[in-house]
Amino acid sequence: MRAEEKTKTKIVRISIVGFGHVGSGVAEVVMRKHDEILRKHGLDLQIVGIADLKGTIIDEAGLSGDEIVRFRAGRALKTEVDVDVDMSSLELIREIEHEVMVEATPTNVTNGEPGLTHIITALKSDRHVVTSNKGPLALEYRKLMELAERKGREIRFEATVGGAMPLISLIRENLAGNGIISIKGILNGTCNYILTRMTNENLPYEHVLREAQEIGIAETDPSKDVKGIDTAVKLVILANSVFGMDATYRDVKVRGITEITPDALKLAKDAGYAIKLIGDVDIDGQLEVTPRLVPVSDPLNVGGTLNVATIRTDLAGDITVIGKGAGSIEAASAILSDIIAIYS
Repeated sequence: MRAEEKTKTKIVRISIVGFGHVGSGVAEVVMRKHDEILRKHGLDLQIVGIADLKGTIIDEAGLSGDEIVRFRAGRALKTEVDVDVDMSSLELIREIEHEVMVEATPTNVTNGEPGLTHIITALKSDRHVVTSNKGPLALEYRKLMELAERKGREIRFEATVGGAMPLISLIRENLAGNGIISIKGILNGTCNYILTRMTNENLPYEHVLREAQEIGIAETDPSKDVKGIDTAVKLVILANSVFGMDATYRDVKVRGITEITPDALKLAKDAGYAIKLIGDVDIDGQLEVTPRLVPVSDPLNVGGTLNVATIRTDLAGDITVIGKGAGSIEAASAILSDIIAIYS
């Protein structure tokens, strides 16, 4: 292509289902990056519908930034934009014409709902799906992939594992010629923050957990994080998407961090180790989440809320990726990358 030739513009209409931290982050980055993405990739991204517990907001010509901000604040006005408190998320997915559905409702590892039904409905309605929701993939990965293949649509989920850390796309694309032997790492920033603070300050678990809750790093109910459930769900997604397993959460051996004491952390530190909550999946079918001793010089020894994963390959050796595993903009970064990848 000659330098003066311009990429043909493609309009990509997007719906966002679930408008909490991640969903609103997606809207923010789409608006912020719109012109840059249009220039670089020829994609004119337009958000045509948003659904959450407040109701549904739609504009088939593309919602404006002001309309989205008003909706997020709960001040959407019918005179300015079509707000339908009676339209369901499923009606939005089925009835409003668009190409990509972003599913950003909270993770449910019991039955995957409502995200599972949202994703199935979108694929059956000939929409591509990009999701940050771990539950549906942890429970029904194969079913969803087979449906997407039958419908000729894509389902992408970079944001489900490691947030902004490009783990799944790195393996699928940049390491496509490699055999993946194992993946292990820290996949939960809350646990890593707690263990880091306990180690550095010799503080008890309960004290650091309260601190993490006060500053918004830990949830009011932190059990999914500290008991290792969140890490286990992410391992299942890696097991199925990278190693072709048909695993579920029930296949993972899980132990969290609630019983780790300052004394144990100090003993490890004096011996040249850190204790980290490590998730491990390998080609032989191992699926385990447990606190492990990590040498202080090991690439897996990262602090704070960082995530890290070491990918062991047969050709490239060990490759370690470090990044922010949580946060609305970080997750939105991964979702935006997935949308662009669909049309690359």
